[in-house]
Amino acid sequence: MVTLQLSCVGVRYGQREILADISTPPLHAGEVIAVIGPNAAGKSTLFRRIAGLLAGAGEIRITGRAGCRPCYLPQDAATNAVLTVYESIVLARKQGSSWRVGERDLAAIDAVLHDLEIEHLAFRGLGELSGGQRQLVSIAQTLVRAPQILLLDEPTSALDLHRQFEVLSLLKRLARERRICVLASLHDINQALRFADRVMVLAGGRLKAIGVPREVITTALLGEVYDITARIEGGDGGMPYVVVEGSSRSPSAA
Repeated sequence: MVTLQLSCVGVRYGQREILADISTPPLHAGEVIAVIGPNAAGKSTLFRRIAGLLAGAGEIRITGRAGCRPCYLPQDAATNAVLTVYESIVLARKQGSSWRVGERDLAAIDAVLHDLEIEHLAFRGLGELSGGQRQLVSIAQTLVRAPQILLLDEPTSALDLHRQFEVLSLLKRLARERRICVLASLHDINQALRFADRVMVLAGGRLKAIGVPREVITTALLGEVYDITARIEGGDGGMPYVVVEGSSRSPSAA
């Protein structure tokens, strides 16, 4: 079983410290870990550091499978508008391996198209798609590579509420079934409460808390990290959710 663990991870841009001393317990296959925090908290930088796209201090330890590397979906994934959806997923599937497409490849591509309910887009050009449809295709390109560690930077930002729920439900199911360690940065705290097994809270490039969402996401933490006044409803056996009451920055922000 694959595990990911960070120890004193940091990133600097010149003299500017972007991340510092990010340490976690082992993050396990089968888990969905939501990474939350305000804008400029360091979430995207952390993902790029874990993916090996940035150098920096500390250690990123992956155990349980030789040669396992994180699969990273950035917030603004580039797309080649000349390709069809199907062609783009084939290219993602064969990345770093032989270009011969076999029956297993075709079955994996068909399965991910089905899981994301985008079979009807298979032979449309990427340039014809809406922003939400392109985001679903980017997720398909990532899942078809059969990752063991999956880093998703705001994977639902362009989707409507219904599709956000569907995609996050799918990711949670696939994490369980395929034993994937999924880290997803989310802006919606209620999505983190609903779908995550654990939550990491970043602010100012530092890890403020990590743990079970119901224990980590408190009114005190929301006030400290987001500068909001909020209450948490639905705790007694139900699904908790955050209700924002106000902000010290702007009385109308609620």
